[in-house]
Amino acid sequence: MTTHEFPTPPPAALPARLSDADRDRVIEVLREGTAQGRLSQDTFLRRMELAFAARGRDELDALTADLPQESRLSRFVFGAVAGVSSFREQLRRTWLAERLPKLMLPEPSSYPLRIGRDPASGLRLNDDTVSRVHAQLSREGGIWVLKDLGSTNGTWVNNRRVTGRAVVRAGDLVTFGRVTFRLAAR
Repeated sequence: MTTHEFPTPPPAALPARLSDADRDRVIEVLREGTAQGRLSQDTFLRRMELAFAARGRDELDALTADLPQESRLSRFVFGAVAGVSSFREQLRRTWLAERLPKLMLPEPSSYPLRIGRDPASGLRLNDDTVSRVHAQLSREGGIWVLKDLGSTNGTWVNNRRVTGRAVVRAGDLVTFGRVTFRLAAR
C-alpha cells in the first residue's frame, strides 16, 4: 500500500475563505437593489446563486459593483434617526397608557359580562362610538376571553382589532369604539 502526498500551494496562493457574513452582506445589498428597482427578480436570483458559489471576495464584489452600497456610517445615522423619531411616539403611548382608567376584571362567574350602551349591560358605556350590545367578557377554562358582538366601531385589544374572540389579561389595553381602558386584576 502506498501513500500519496498532495502538494499544498504556498500560503500566499490560498484564497481567503469566504464567511457566511460576507455572503449575507452581498445578498442584503442585492435584496436592497431589487427593492429599489435596480435589479430584476431574475437578475437577483442569478446573482444570489453566484454569491453562494463564489470562492473569493473579488467574485462577491463583482456581483454588487453596479449597485450603490450604504456605508456603515450612513446605516448608523439612519438607524439613530429612526430610533430617535420613534422614541417620541413610544413615550407618548406609554404616558397615555399609564393615565388610562382601569377596568377591573370581574369575579369569575358562569355569566359573561356584557359591555355596551344598553342599560341592561353589566358595563354600560355612554359613548356614541359604543354599540348598544358591543362586546362580552367571560372566563373560560381559567382565562379571560373578550368577544366582539358585531359592534360598529370595533373592539380592540392592545391596538389590534378583535375579530371574533381574543384572550385578555391584566395590563392589556382594551378599546370599545373610542373608549379605552387598562385591564386590572382584583
